[in-house]
Amino acid sequence: MTRGPSGVVLLTDRWQARRPLAEVVARAVAGGVRWVVLRERDLPRAERAALAVELRAILAEVGGTLVVAGPDPLDGDAVHLPSAGPYPPPRLGLVGRSCHDEAELRRVTSEDYATLSPVFPSRSKPGYGPPLRPAGLRGLIEASPVPVLALGGVQTPEHLHACVAAGAAGVAVLGAIMRADDPTEVAATLTAAFRSAVSPPPRLGDR
Repeated sequence: MTRGPSGVVLLTDRWQARRPLAEVVARAVAGGVRWVVLRERDLPRAERAALAVELRAILAEVGGTLVVAGPDPLDGDAVHLPSAGPYPPPRLGLVGRSCHDEAELRRVTSEDYATLSPVFPSRSKPGYGPPLRPAGLRGLIEASPVPVLALGGVQTPEHLHACVAAGAAGVAVLGAIMRADDPTEVAATLTAAFRSAVSPPPRLGDR
């Protein structure tokens, strides 16, 4: 398994989705998304596990990866843990951790990556204090022992470019895709922006 997500990572929220969740994910995958974090923690385990099977099948067609929010991997091998625990993290193929400040980053040990949020004002994460903004994100990334995904309020290519310029390995997106009229178009736009952000500028002789 590739060590750590990069690019555009989709976080699910069926309450915000304008279509059935599996359809939104399939459309986002058609737009270039290859990493999806399954949230939906209010579902009974059996229903959530069935949803995980459905989403893994969608991602398998393009070599993508499903990460499950919480310590239960739902018969998979990848989880994304909250800042509150568990500590130490379980031994799995891929483990991420939600962080919001330097103190939480210092608790990261064997995790493979972390998210930092909120970077921009976000309807989905209103309870975590003022947004970091790119300058604050950069400072925390410099202190992080693992690669970082920028999370919270990432809506536009400009947001994505600013996060990558701050050192993020990628961005985690929820509302911009879940609430989109056309998830494929939004995913494709953000994925193209990520490729542009990480591509080196052309050399003078190549122009």
